[in-house]
Amino acid sequence: MRGPAQSVYTMAANAVWRLIRDYDIDPRDVGYLALGTESSSDNSAGAIIVKGMINDALVANGKPELARDCEVPEFKHACLGAMYGVKSALRYLSSDGAGRKAIVVGADIAEYRRGSSGEPTQGAGAVAMLLESDPKLLTIDLAGAGSDSDYRAVDFRKPFARFRDQPKRDDGQMQDLPVFNGRYSTSCYIDATHHAVMNMLAKRDGANLAYFDEVDSVFMHRPYQQMPAIGWVMTYLFALAADVNGGKEILRELSVATGVDYDALVAELSAPSPFRGQGVSVSEETSDLFPLSGQVRRHLRKTETWATLVEKKLGLGENAMRDLGNLYTAALPAWIASGFVEAHDDDLRVAGQEWLALGYGSGDAAEALPMRVADGWREAASRINFTEALADPIDLDQHQYEALHDGRAATLSPPQASDEFVVDRVGTTAGPDVADLGIEFYRYVEAAQA
Repeated sequence: MRGPAQSVYTMAANAVWRLIRDYDIDPRDVGYLALGTESSSDNSAGAIIVKGMINDALVANGKPELARDCEVPEFKHACLGAMYGVKSALRYLSSDGAGRKAIVVGADIAEYRRGSSGEPTQGAGAVAMLLESDPKLLTIDLAGAGSDSDYRAVDFRKPFARFRDQPKRDDGQMQDLPVFNGRYSTSCYIDATHHAVMNMLAKRDGANLAYFDEVDSVFMHRPYQQMPAIGWVMTYLFALAADVNGGKEILRELSVATGVDYDALVAELSAPSPFRGQGVSVSEETSDLFPLSGQVRRHLRKTETWATLVEKKLGLGENAMRDLGNLYTAALPAWIASGFVEAHDDDLRVAGQEWLALGYGSGDAAEALPMRVADGWREAASRINFTEALADPIDLDQHQYEALHDGRAATLSPPQASDEFVVDRVGTTAGPDVADLGIEFYRYVEAAQA
């Protein structure tokens, strides 16, 4: 959970500061600093807030500030904002930003109403990524990427009307509880990610089904633990239904083993996206839209196909991700970071492997980014602070959790801030001469002396 004196902007700044510090980045080389978030609490400023904090830390540590000509965009599209930021940063580096460096940070606070089905998936955090023309970890084939977007009216939304009657919080911050329909949102995830992958595969040479064997590791947006596996297997089933060179025969065998009607299964997997139009009732839209495929998917869990398709492809870094809740825009880059940490610690040989980053944002859009592991990845991976960021957690009792969740004072002592940013205060003035109502003011706390 977001701790006391923290906000989405301090988490983003802390991640960027650690990236600059740990990777010895010259701030003057950074020409692009993007923030991907759906938890922003300021509808005007965004990444510039992060830049301001970073400059404070740089000055305090005797380093040059970020360049004055550094661009500072913010990207918002639910959990996809950081991936849109990555694509934009790559375009910047390939054009007017040639020779510079770019930083993209995904930062979010995932909160749900207490007692709701989304509450167990909550999380908070930030991941900062360095992009450059000579990458040390991954190369991204932007020309070969796949995209999908299609509007969903009642998927996962955050309309401003939610704030009309929100009770005042002691911490001065608003609570960004979403409006969502869980089963329908799952169907939206399945539909969008599969279309993004199909768009990516249409740009490749070779059979689509072969890709599911060829790709070495897959990293997907992770709203909760089982969702990536569901989405990836469904993408495979969609590919079977579309393949005339043996895929349909595999699907027929699965239908027989599962006991579902083959023709009805193919029709379900081949139908146009079942979300179009504004006249569908909420009760209809929140039902399971892929019931037959779900039966096949559950059957596959008992077969060797599940081990090769899911456990092998989605296994790298997966165990450590169980310690995180939903990080929204930061969830996918966190999993990639976890994968590199596991590969480094277990001395795995992943150089040259083909990886897939499959991002998703409710509402609805998806991006499939084909990647390849760089030859010299190991040294750069050794600097990823995934493990350190999760060190020394504070377990909350029920009363502490409820207080933090609701913005009330909690009877706990958070770790002393050191070499990081905190929210110093939130403005309350709305006078004619000076106005700072709701504006967060930040403070950089220098490293504690040993």
